[in-house]
Amino acid sequence: MGPFFHGLLLALGLILPLGAQNVFIFNQGAIQPTIKKALPATITAAICDSALILLAVLGVSLIVMQYDWLHLTLIIIGIIFLLYMGFQIWASGADPQAGTQTQQMSAKKQMVFALSVSLLNPHALLDTIGVIGSSSLVYSGTDKVIFTATCVAVSWCWFHGLCFAGRLLKKVDTSGKFLKLLNKISALIIWITALYMMSSLF
Repeated sequence: MGPFFHGLLLALGLILPLGAQNVFIFNQGAIQPTIKKALPATITAAICDSALILLAVLGVSLIVMQYDWLHLTLIIIGIIFLLYMGFQIWASGADPQAGTQTQQMSAKKQMVFALSVSLLNPHALLDTIGVIGSSSLVYSGTDKVIFTATCVAVSWCWFHGLCFAGRLLKKVDTSGKFLKLLNKISALIIWITALYMMSSLF
């Protein structure tokens, strides 16, 4: 298998499963009034994923995760952010048709939340390090560059596609009922993710 197809299949396999990061990006595409307004979340998530992929390929992140105190700190901070974000998303579904500015996250808040679900999930970090980092070891030179670039490209395309899908849902769901339900489901998934992370502490 060539480095391009290897990177393509590997990145899709890691990014496709429903998780807090995907749910958040899709949710912003559906809630924000325009695609442009949701770009802070989408671009931040894509940049974070790109950084993690590069660090995994370079082996830097593996060194960082060897420190137990840092690993524990990431878990605790991640849990707090996920719990808070779940409450924010749950509340944003109170009246989907109102369209008030208070229901839509500001660009700054989108970026902070995107950073939290991207970088403060040790399980996602370990997946990236363990899978992409170890898989990159079979390549060198140009092949390694192709492999890495493909993984990064998949990440950018996926997040922007999720955001666009959320936008399409908003257009189809004119009553706002499904969007309201989606917000509740999104919040529950994020809380479950936080509980799963919490269980790793014991």
